[in-house]
Amino acid sequence: MRTAPLRLFNSPLIEIWPACLLRARSNRDARSLALADHVLRRKADGQYLAARLPTGLMPLVSRLPDEPGLMAALDLLEQIGQRGALPAPASLLPLDSVHEQLAQLGLQGDHYAQRSGLALHAEPAWLAHAGFDRWRRPLWLTPAAGRSWQRMRSAAAADRIILEAISGYRSHAYQAGIFARKQARGLGVADILRVNTAPGFSEHHSGRALDIGTPGEPAAEESFEATPAFAWLSRHAHRFGFALSYPRDNPHGIVYEPWHWCYQPAGG
Repeated sequence: MRTAPLRLFNSPLIEIWPACLLRARSNRDARSLALADHVLRRKADGQYLAARLPTGLMPLVSRLPDEPGLMAALDLLEQIGQRGALPAPASLLPLDSVHEQLAQLGLQGDHYAQRSGLALHAEPAWLAHAGFDRWRRPLWLTPAAGRSWQRMRSAAAADRIILEAISGYRSHAYQAGIFARKQARGLGVADILRVNTAPGFSEHHSGRALDIGTPGEPAAEESFEATPAFAWLSRHAHRFGFALSYPRDNPHGIVYEPWHWCYQPAGG
């Protein structure tokens, strides 16, 4: 019997994960995940909210009905498994939530985009499982980006180069959560923007961006430039549709990131 593809389904504030890919954080979680097919997971901090069991929905937090974004996630959960319910790969979520997140930070998207030269990225309605990252966390990418990543990784391996995924898709809410946690430590928005892009403006939101590393090399460090893996990517990544997003002296004012590569669809 053919196994159904593993997919991450998106609503604005809550993700729906295949339960088999999640790690239990308590005995209760372990029992629930063993029986569940899907789990609702808060985007901002990864909190498990509820598991869908054969007997129905089991809350994993108190006051689940008060969870922001729950109704949209439950509507989506109801569709999963129904014939013809899968959105087209190109389907994107509306940008209403990210505009609210920007406003909470005192930012206007148009002004930030003009100042930084960065594009606003909508989140895909669903993403495909593209393997695992260095820490054995599930890697989510658009189907086309995931296929190209697997082909590129195999081609590098044939040349005795090991490429590791460091991270792939990240949500708007996760990015907003980074700002919230740093603000709680006393940092101002202007200080945070020197290191992190505003919610909505990271290429990781698109499901097409990958941070790439290689064994023995620290993650997301400029020293990756000196590795055979980076040299291989510089020569061959374009064959698989990947391009270096932030070279030295890039116009966005972002520090040089030799590890950050983004899949550009043909004609896109």
